[in-house]
Amino acid sequence: MAAPVRPDAARDTLTVLCRALLEDVDGLADRLTRRILEREDVYGALGVPVRDDLRATCRASLERLLTQLAGDLPLDVDAAALTVDTGRRRARQGVPLEVVLRAYRQCGRLVWERMRAVSQERFAGAHDAALLVVADDVWRILDASSDRLVDAYRREETRLRGLELGRRWAVLEGLLAGRGREPGAARDAARVLDVGEDAEILCVVAPVGEADDDPLPAPAEALAGVATSIWHARAAEVVGVIVPPEDAVPAVLAGLRRRAQGPVGVSPVVRGLGELDVAHRWARLAARTLPPGTGAVAGLDERLPEALLGEAPDLVPRLRRAALGDLLDLPAPERATLLATLRAVLDADGSPSHAASALYCHRNTVMYRLARIEALTGRRPADARDRLLLGLALVAADEPG
Repeated sequence: MAAPVRPDAARDTLTVLCRALLEDVDGLADRLTRRILEREDVYGALGVPVRDDLRATCRASLERLLTQLAGDLPLDVDAAALTVDTGRRRARQGVPLEVVLRAYRQCGRLVWERMRAVSQERFAGAHDAALLVVADDVWRILDASSDRLVDAYRREETRLRGLELGRRWAVLEGLLAGRGREPGAARDAARVLDVGEDAEILCVVAPVGEADDDPLPAPAEALAGVATSIWHARAAEVVGVIVPPEDAVPAVLAGLRRRAQGPVGVSPVVRGLGELDVAHRWARLAARTLPPGTGAVAGLDERLPEALLGEAPDLVPRLRRAALGDLLDLPAPERATLLATLRAVLDADGSPSHAASALYCHRNTVMYRLARIEALTGRRPADARDRLLLGLALVAADEPG
């Protein structure tokens, strides 16, 4: 029965074998780099600079690991600094974490294989027993380094994500402020947002209510498979930029309607990010024409009369007074009856018979009420201009607020 290996002998084994491997660290780095490139396509896809960096990192990592295992690393050197730097750099390069970890495991496996081989080839197996004793220590060091690498990678990934979100936020805010017409601004924004500079886009605005409830939960999820969309939460509204495929606008509106919990306005299609500020104004205007607190979606073209009135709110009282005149001064029940009759007549293209059917009353009753309306307002629904003015006045009566 072989005598147990003393701890100091095991320690000496690591020193001897690791120093021997350091003599051919460049050869080991070449071998490790080839192994990784044979198994991972991502390094080739990322280009020559990343492949060259991989080889340099392999050499530096092997040298640091072997020096540490040999017990030759100076006390003032942070053993994990290189691993942390590698994790951060790979995150910046866009190498997936699982690929980085597989490469790191390949490094540990190669070192272990070569230590066993050197024990056999150079020292006739004299260190084999001691290697078994130190195996746990070797893999514990490798596992600890892997943990540091993962932590560094994820921290850098989080930092980069924050920078990217901040950059996208700043770009969108600039576009909404009208800076997309400045030379090169739309092109730069297209690159950051990954949207074609001259793409046809829609803007969506969902105002945030007083209760701070989410007016449009998970809109990107609602449009998945329908259209590409970018969403931006502001203090008083949620803004969306949507790139709909051809003829997909109805599907976009349907997807938004399934999620809307408050008023949601949608602009007409505009061409190019440089027009986003106009589309945003139109979408906000469409949203303002909808009653607050109700889940509804409206495109601007569906609400043009309401939008026109919303653009000049100070003229609305004058419009109603000019159109409806003394009818507004009647007692509320009588006023409501005459307004309902006027609405029914206009909806029926001026036909008293059709209006009577809609109101469940006799045609003569409608004729009497029409005469009262004309006397009180001085307007005739049969006159095209008066009919337009009366229709806008009724729209103004339905406006939110």
